[in-house]
Amino acid sequence: MAQAFRASPSNDLPPVPRYNICPTQPVATIIARAGARHIGPMRWGFLPHWYKHASDGPLLINARAETIAEKPAFREAARARRCLIPASGFFEWTKDADGNRLPWYIRPGDDRFLAFAGVWQIWEKDQTRHVTCAIVTCAANPVMAQIHHRMPVILSPESWPLWLGEAGHGAAALMKPTHDRALQFHRVNARVNSNRAEGPELIEPI
Repeated sequence: MAQAFRASPSNDLPPVPRYNICPTQPVATIIARAGARHIGPMRWGFLPHWYKHASDGPLLINARAETIAEKPAFREAARARRCLIPASGFFEWTKDADGNRLPWYIRPGDDRFLAFAGVWQIWEKDQTRHVTCAIVTCAANPVMAQIHHRMPVILSPESWPLWLGEAGHGAAALMKPTHDRALQFHRVNARVNSNRAEGPELIEPI
């Protein structure tokens, strides 16, 4: 990842590989600061500055592209604190006729990795400090629409400088469905529904 993003890694990155990252757990993120890129851990679950405790209010793991510029929780971060969140794939769920949640694994068709658009924020209260992030989402492209009406904003390497603020203004234009990159998906075992499940078998097709 350091080579792919041309970034300097911190010495406290989350261990990899991970197959079932859940909200409030640390994820690797890339930011641009002082003319250089850095990879470091952030808590997945954005904490607005007015939260008095980390458990206050809803858990903000996603930020809708359509409203991110107006929402009080995200609007400042959308202007000044954007990040990239790398992943080899992600999960989404459908329901069967009985209401059971059926998990699907979505990955890039070229077997490389994805870079999600994200926003981040430092939250500090009573000597507790969290660096937190949320994934920006948009309407689903035709592939994802078969499973869900939303998807993460996926950025190509050519878009990284603009999203990170290295290439001037105009990042808002990037918050749209990805059509030029093939995604594939397959059903996976319902074990992934548990936040205690881990291991490569979680992404194997069933």
